[in-house]
Amino acid sequence: MGSEGPSVVTVHVTGFKKFHGVAENPTEKIVTNLKSFMEKRGLPKNLVLSSCTVLETAGQGALGTLHKVLESAITDRENGSAAQGQVIWIHFGVNSGATRFALENQAVNEATFRCPDELGWKPQRVPIVPSDGSISRTRETTLPVNELTKSLRKIGHDVVPSDDAGRFVCNYVYYHSLRFAEQHGIKSLFVHVPLFLTIDEEVQMHFAASLLELLACSN
Repeated sequence: MGSEGPSVVTVHVTGFKKFHGVAENPTEKIVTNLKSFMEKRGLPKNLVLSSCTVLETAGQGALGTLHKVLESAITDRENGSAAQGQVIWIHFGVNSGATRFALENQAVNEATFRCPDELGWKPQRVPIVPSDGSISRTRETTLPVNELTKSLRKIGHDVVPSDDAGRFVCNYVYYHSLRFAEQHGIKSLFVHVPLFLTIDEEVQMHFAASLLELLACSN
């Protein structure tokens, strides 16, 4: 760290609404309350929590909102209306069968939905971006997942790195986000969380805040 301190990190966060089998999506609450939670906790000086957006739990149905907020972040940076520095997208999604948090290393160019999404779409073995080629194509985050996992564990969070974000809406959104991030020189990370019945809301809010603080410190 130089004498000027760490560079500014602008973070944009998304979560999802309810979907089949999950009447209350914890990520909707996390994302809705994260800004006020972190302001009370005390934001690191170099961290800007710019937007918190809740997406429809639908593959193609989420894309309009996703691209709108992704593009607005780039426009803000290019127009100089946002602080210069690193731009990071953090996407939160629920894994109803999970018992711990998971930081996702990658997304796969495959949509195979186990149930219809909230707009009734149920693709099977369909490429998310046909021009990217095979459904086996992967895109990886450029954020240091293993290091972030270790740091979060040190402060008491039960978290693991993961190479499988599924083939449902979470993976669908993450693949598009990673593709956009690569094109525009920003960073993207998907985080799976359990239900509040498994890890309660307060612990999950502290986890989300801790992750953002680590991202600010690592830049």
